[in-house]
Parts: sequence; structure tokens; C-alpha cells
Amino acid sequence: MNLKVLKTLEYDKIIDRLAEKATCESGRLRCKQLLPINDIEEIKVMQQETACAFNRLIKFSDVSASGTTDLRPSLARLELGSSLSIEEILAVANVLEVTKRVAAYGKQMEEEDALSFYFNGLSPEVAILNEIRRCIIDEETIADDASTALFDIRRGMQRTNEKIKSVMNSMLNNSTTRGYLQEPVVTVRGGRFCLPVRADYKSRVPGMVHDQSSTGSTFFIEPMQAVDLNNEMRELQVREQDEIERILAILSNKIAEASEGIIRNYELLTEIDFILAKGRYAIELNASNPEFNEDGIINLRGARHPLLDPKKVVATDIKLGEDYNLLLVTGPNTGGKTVSLKTCGLLTLMAQAGLHIPAKDRSQIAVFDDVYADIGDEQSIEQSLSTFSSHMVNIVHILEAINSGSYSKETEKLIAENKRTLYIPR
Repeated sequence: MNLKVLKTLEYDKIIDRLAEKATCESGRLRCKQLLPINDIEEIKVMQQETACAFNRLIKFSDVSASGTTDLRPSLARLELGSSLSIEEILAVANVLEVTKRVAAYGKQMEEEDALSFYFNGLSPEVAILNEIRRCIIDEETIADDASTALFDIRRGMQRTNEKIKSVMNSMLNNSTTRGYLQEPVVTVRGGRFCLPVRADYKSRVPGMVHDQSSTGSTFFIEPMQAVDLNNEMRELQVREQDEIERILAILSNKIAEASEGIIRNYELLTEIDFILAKGRYAIELNASNPEFNEDGIINLRGARHPLLDPKKVVATDIKLGEDYNLLLVTGPNTGGKTVSLKTCGLLTLMAQAGLHIPAKDRSQIAVFDDVYADIGDEQSIEQSLSTFSSHMVNIVHILEAINSGSYSKETEKLIAENKRTLYIPR
């Protein structure tokens, strides 16, 4: 399929609207990559998938794949023995949550259809999902009961913290010590609990100096009574971090064991979201699945240009390729000639891309090897071509490119004759 025609007939705008119907980034990217094909059997398969998506959305409402992210870079690191971060593990959990939700949606359809293959291939990995949710609360918090060791460490941290607060509050409540302080508050410097001591009373409060204010009027001193407790707290914090890393390593190993299935889930969710996006767009356009042939026959019944306001667009019937192979459209300016021709070309591209078309049931679409169009102002200043000359260059290119898959033998003969002498009245 020549790429120029995709822009000429505004197929790219159709794809932009289709991409808006996807609910995850990978689904949107999949939509952006959709191009027309010329294998009639494959086209029928794609159309059947769109029809099944249409039916499911009408029958069971909708389902979102939001939360689906590409986990392949993270999972690839697991093969090298690395552990995943909290954020990466939560991303895995999100994909498994989406997998669980979409799989449940797929099971609503009792009889098999063209989408059953995708839905049945999903594997939510519920055990891994539940373990992640049990251990990780959010991107900054590991649950206390993620492991027995972590629970004991944090309980020890709580007791030590209470002891430090008791020592600090005792000093704050001492009238003598209070007089040495810039403010009667407890501050933290370098992870150590300190008191803000006035510079002239620095020697009156025994302890370790951890910081000094920019003016030099205040020293932040860790009282000697709290040094051992702060050391104990620091040791517990190190142990806590080590235990968290161990928990993440365990979760990463579980994910690594199921990585193949998780990647498969991502790929299936992407494809399901893409197909459902086609179904959503078909519903929006009130579109239908056309009948296909390889005989060059086009019979569009009540066709509507998909980019025009559905409340204002005028439907048109277009027949070509059966009783006649050439269609000449005449009429006044703004009479809809260009729109009708572009509708025919655009709906052909859409149909060959597996999209339903905005036309009545039993409309027929011929599968072509290629589609060409010469529409609008093609003047080329760079090549010193007038509008007329530029159109001629384009038409010659079209005549040279078309093949037996584009026209009947009679039309090819006519084209061959006109290659020798081409006259278009102005």
C-alpha cells in the first residue's frame, strides 16, 4: 500500500481517532501502527475480531486496560540476577490486576468467539499478585507483616523511638536545660535526634554536635543520654533496609519464575485493547462489517464520510466494478463530489485495515493490492510545476503503478491506451 494515499484520503486522521479509543499506551501504539493489507482471508479475520468486540461491548459494556505497562525491560534485568525496585514490582502488580479484570470480563461470553483465544490466554498469576499486595502498601511503604523479621525490627524501632522521645522530653521539661535552648523543640540532623542549643550555652549541654545554623547562633547537639539510643535506632534502620531488600529479592524471584506468562499477559492485553478500540470506534460510527470480494466490485450503501459531523453528513450510494468500471461524477462546486470520492477510497482503506465502515449492512468492498488518489492542490513550487503539471505527474505515476489487482482487464486496456496519449480538457 502506497503511503501517500493514506494522508491524501485522511486515513491518518482515522487512525488518530481510533487510537483515542484505546485505554492503555501500548494499545494506542498498536492502533497507530495499523495499516491496510490485501490478504482477503486475513482481512476477514480482522473484521471478525472487530465484530466480536462490537458485540461484546454492546452486550457486556466495556472494560479498561489502563494500568498496562511494558514490563519487558524490567523483567529482562531479572535474567541477569537483579532485583526489581518497589515501583517496578507495583507495575507488575498493576498489570496482573488488569489481567485479572480483563480475564473476568472475557469469561462473561459463554460461547466461543474470535476473541476467546486472547481472553483465554490471560494468566492473572493470582498468588503472585496477592503476595505483592500483602507485602507492599505503596511506592514508599513495605507492610510491617511482609516478614516476621521486619515486624520484629519495626517493633524494636518503635520501642527505641519512644525511649528517645522520653529522654528528649525529659530534657525539654527541665527548666535549666530549657534555658539553654534556642527553641524548646527536638530536631533531627543526619538521622539523629538533637536539641537546638544557643551558642553561648554550648558547653552546658554535653553531647555530640551534628550541625550549626548559618548564623552560628545555634548548635544542634545530640545529648549524651540519647547517643546510645540513637545508635541503636540507626542499627535497626540498617537492619530494616536489609530486610526490605531481602523481601524485594524474594518477590523478584517469584516474578522471574512467572516472567514468560507476565510478558504474554502484556502482549495479550495490548492486542485486546487494540481490538476493543476498533469495536468502540465502530459503535461510535454506527459502522458495519462489509462483504468482501476480489472481483473489483464496490457497492457502498448509505456510505458516510467518517470525519464529517454525523448529524450533517449526507449518505451516498456508490456502485462500481460490476456493470461498469469507470465512474464519472459531475455537479456544481460544493456539491459533494470530492467527499463522495474520498468516502469510497477511505472506506476501502478502513475495511482493508479490519475496521468496520460507516455504511449500511450488505455493503460490498473490493480488496485491492493498492489504492491511488489525486485530490486537491498538488502544485510543487520546488519542482517548478504548476498545479496542472503536478497533477499530471501524479496521474502518470498512478498509471505506471497500477496492476491487475487494482482494475479489471478491460480497464487495464483502457489505461494502457491512455498511457500513450493522455488528454484532459481544461
